[in-house]
Amino acid sequence: MTEDPGIDIYVTPDTPPGTETPLLDAFNAPGVPLRVRTWPTRRGPETLNWLALVALPLHAFLGGFGGRLAEDCHRKLRDLVRRPTPTGPARPVVLQDTATGIRVVLGPEADEEAYRKLRTLDLGQFRYDTLRYDVTEARWVSVPSDDGTGA
Repeated sequence: MTEDPGIDIYVTPDTPPGTETPLLDAFNAPGVPLRVRTWPTRRGPETLNWLALVALPLHAFLGGFGGRLAEDCHRKLRDLVRRPTPTGPARPVVLQDTATGIRVVLGPEADEEAYRKLRTLDLGQFRYDTLRYDVTEARWVSVPSDDGTGA
């Protein structure tokens, strides 16, 4: 059985229409199907603090997504997570590996160096399933999921 090469972009039920358009543009690649889905509504004290969750074969994306296409995608993602949303401040985009469940939180703190390091990251070295960029240490670190959403 082969892994689905498609990319699923999850948005929350209250996401304004069109919010996913920059993500569709960032991940647009020949032969890679893109699907937009709505994340199920959660009940309880947890709130989803991300703009979108993008489920994709992360290892292939980071390792095999080379050259200009990777640079263009990372530039678009960086710009997107720094832009305020229509309903408030900028929110991160979460990349989730479809094979392992590892999540990478791309927030406004991630600079060019963070994206460069992300492309060469060995995901197997991390203890927890959520990675965030630590500006002080200038490296990706694993953190426990604090709210059940992984972000």
